[in-house]
Amino acid sequence: MAFATYDEALEYLFSCTDYEKMQHVRYNADTFSLDRMRQMVALMGSPETKFASIHVAGTKGKGSTAAMIHALAGAAGLKAGLYTSPHLVDIRERIRVGQTDIPKEDLRRLIEGARSMIERLRSQGDPPTFFEIFTALAFAHFAAQKVDLAVIEAGLGGRLDATNVIIPDVSVITAISLDHTEQLGKTLAEIAVEKAGIIKTRVTVVTEPQQPEVMDVIENACQQAGAPMILVGRDICYTWEPAEENGRLGGRLTVKTHMETFSDLFIPLMGEHQAVNACAAIAAARRTAALKKRLPPKTIAAGLRAVQWPGRMEYVPGQPDVLLDGAHNRASMERLLEGLAAYFPGWRMVVVFACAADKDVDGMLTVLAQKAAGAPIVFTKSKSPRACEPADLAARFAALGGAGAQTAPDVPAALQAAKGLAGPGGLVVVAGSLYLVGEVKQLPVPKKK
Repeated sequence: MAFATYDEALEYLFSCTDYEKMQHVRYNADTFSLDRMRQMVALMGSPETKFASIHVAGTKGKGSTAAMIHALAGAAGLKAGLYTSPHLVDIRERIRVGQTDIPKEDLRRLIEGARSMIERLRSQGDPPTFFEIFTALAFAHFAAQKVDLAVIEAGLGGRLDATNVIIPDVSVITAISLDHTEQLGKTLAEIAVEKAGIIKTRVTVVTEPQQPEVMDVIENACQQAGAPMILVGRDICYTWEPAEENGRLGGRLTVKTHMETFSDLFIPLMGEHQAVNACAAIAAARRTAALKKRLPPKTIAAGLRAVQWPGRMEYVPGQPDVLLDGAHNRASMERLLEGLAAYFPGWRMVVVFACAADKDVDGMLTVLAQKAAGAPIVFTKSKSPRACEPADLAARFAALGGAGAQTAPDVPAALQAAKGLAGPGGLVVVAGSLYLVGEVKQLPVPKKK
């Protein structure tokens, strides 16, 4: 039976995953089988083989880096796809061609077309996960749209991630830190093995600076695969400073390779870590066959200036101003606090915080207790089934030496309380979870007149 509406198709798609169950599933070759994913795309006509791609994995910065590569491709005149996760407001954000999210009717048709294959796998006792299905749909959309290049962000890990069925032009590994430790491993080296699993035979790898134990894993994987490696900070370097351009906060940088220098580049994304991501994006784009001869300095400047990546140090002017950031582990929380110190020194700041129970909760709270001392904090919870209870967050924060905290039962109440504490000239910082950021973005945020 055909799906009469987009909503019907989406309801069927969501029925393919038990979110409560999936949070307890071990990430291993039994529960996350690439064989299942390979079978599904084969039944769909192997759409992942019909376009050039760049694969991006990592803990921090993979989405920003993917968005930058996509923007560079667009500035060069390519028809470029972008696949990322999670979404903030609308699931269609995950699949984009150019600046257009996948249309509802296209997604409805794709789900309807994949239904028989999904049911076939279910009947075999090996049902695909939501992420596997959606990844396959993204590949099918990019193939149907005949994109010149697709930038594919890995979901969880890399080695066993559904996206890892592609053979990309370039593999990118952004900064690796502790996250998803229950699924990926308790140590940086264990996590690095999973991330480095995207490295393919003789496919160039671009990596950002890493901790020594992580770099050892990546270098060894590259050697075994015969994959050339480009290292940010060695093969491509930068200078950076905070900047504002046409009311947008970001950074101005100069990027140098062994052969070229790209000067006066502006990125409308805050934080020095975005300069590192920009270097990785430039290096990857210039090693892609579809792009390497189409990226003169002016095109690189135009691409970076046009990049959009909502919910990552996203500044929303108002009374008070609001800063939205999806920081959800200790390392990303540290980068957020560094960015706040650089861009908003001396501002009265109030933090709205919520996070998932399976994250490094104490690590994030420790950063807030130590580096956001004096800033009031409102703990709340998103609608995610994995969300921590506000009272539990407040108790753990106090045990870590934090002070000045209160709780709110939901996101609207938390935002209202924080705005009252900040006052018209203050800054409300929303962090700890992309689910939290997504809920805030759906609320009306008055802007300054």
